[in-house]
Amino acid sequence: MPAPTTNTRTSAGPHRPGVFWRYWTASTISRTGDAITTVALPLVAIQLLHATSMEISLITAAGYAAWLLIGLPAGVIVQRLPLRGTQVALDLIRATAVLSVPVAAALEALSLPLLISVSLVIGLATVVFDVGNSTFLPSIVDKKELTSRNSLTSASNAATELGGPSVGGVLVQLAGPAAALVVDAVSYVVSAVLLQSLPRPRTTPTTRNNTSMGVLIKDGWQFVVRHPVIRPCVAAATLINFSCGVLNALTPVFLVRTLDASAGLVGLLIASGGLGSLIGAALTPRIARRLGDAKAVVYATVFLALCQILVPLSGTGWALTLFVLGNAGFSGGVVVFSILTRTHRQSVTPTELLPRVMATVRFVSWGAIPFGALAAGATATLAGTRGALWLSCTLGLAIPLLLLSSAVGRGRWGNKE
Repeated sequence: MPAPTTNTRTSAGPHRPGVFWRYWTASTISRTGDAITTVALPLVAIQLLHATSMEISLITAAGYAAWLLIGLPAGVIVQRLPLRGTQVALDLIRATAVLSVPVAAALEALSLPLLISVSLVIGLATVVFDVGNSTFLPSIVDKKELTSRNSLTSASNAATELGGPSVGGVLVQLAGPAAALVVDAVSYVVSAVLLQSLPRPRTTPTTRNNTSMGVLIKDGWQFVVRHPVIRPCVAAATLINFSCGVLNALTPVFLVRTLDASAGLVGLLIASGGLGSLIGAALTPRIARRLGDAKAVVYATVFLALCQILVPLSGTGWALTLFVLGNAGFSGGVVVFSILTRTHRQSVTPTELLPRVMATVRFVSWGAIPFGALAAGATATLAGTRGALWLSCTLGLAIPLLLLSSAVGRGRWGNKE
C-alpha cells in the first residue's frame, strides 16, 4: 500500500548496501511467515475444530477487514510514531498473536473466536507494517536505486507467495497445523531483530499542512470517482478482489473436503497462484507493448474470468491439473491488470494527490475481500463449496463487461482523460 502524504521527510544517513539487504531479508522472512499462516490457520480450524465453510470464511474475512478499519488512517499512524520502532513492535505483535494458537492448542483452549481474533490482529498489524515499509525503503537507498530495489522487493513478494504455502503445507503435514504456526512466529521475531539493527531514520520537519484529514481524503475520493479511466478500473478491481475473497475463503475447504487433498498437497496447489503471479509480472511489459495498455487490461480480465471457471471444474487425480491451471491463470491475470492500472494511476494523477488516490483505491478495492469471504461462507452453506465457486465465476464474467462499457473499452488510456 502506498504511503499517504506525510509531514516529515526521513533519511537514514549513509546508504550502505548492507542496510538494504537487512531490510530486504527482514521483509522477505516476514512475508514468508505470512504465506505459511495463509495455509496453516485455516487448516487449524478445519482439522482441529472441524470448522464449517462459514466459520472458515469468518477467519479469512477478519484478516482482510483490517483494510476497511484502518486502511486510510494507517499513513497517519506511521507518520506520527517512530518508524523503526513501530515496525519492530508490529512484528512482535504479530509473533505473539500467531504463537497464541499453538499455545491454546496445547492447553486444549483452542476456539473459533481465538482464531478470528488472531486473524484480525495480524491483519491490522500488517496494514500498518506495509505502509511503514513503503516509507522506510526510500530512507535507506539512493534515489537512483529506488526503482530497482522496488522491483526486487516485488519479485521477492511473488516468490514468497509461491514458496510460502508449499512450506506451510509440508509443515502442517509433518508437525500438525498448530505447530506449523510456530515457524511463522519465529519469522516475525527474526524480522524484528533485523529491523532493529537498521539505522534509525532521522525525521526532518517540512512545511506543515493544516488541512483536516477529512478534506484530504475527500479530494482523493473525488478524483477517483470523476476520472473516466480510474473509476471503472477501481470498480473492476473491487469485483476482482471480491472474487479473491471467495477463493481465499473456500479454497482450503474445497481442496481438503471436496477434493480430498492432503495438507502438503494443499500447500503446493495454493502455491500455483504464486507461479501465475510471477509469470504474469514477467509478461506484462511484453503484453502491453503488443496490445496497448487499455486493450491489455481488458484482455487480462477476460483471461482471469475464464481461468476462474477451471477451479470448480477441477476434481481428484489428474483433474487437479484444472485447479492448478485455473488458480495460476487467475492470479496471472490479476497481476497484469494490477500492474497496468497502478501504473496508469501513477502517470495521470497530480503528484500532490497521488498518495490519497492510491490509498482510496486500495481502501475500496481491498475492502471488498472480506465481503467476498463472508459471501462465500454463506453461499457455501446453502449451495455447497463447489456451488459457491460457480456463483463467483458468474460474477467474474461481469468484470470485462464492465470495462468494455467504459472509456477503457473505447481505448482511452492517455494522460488527458
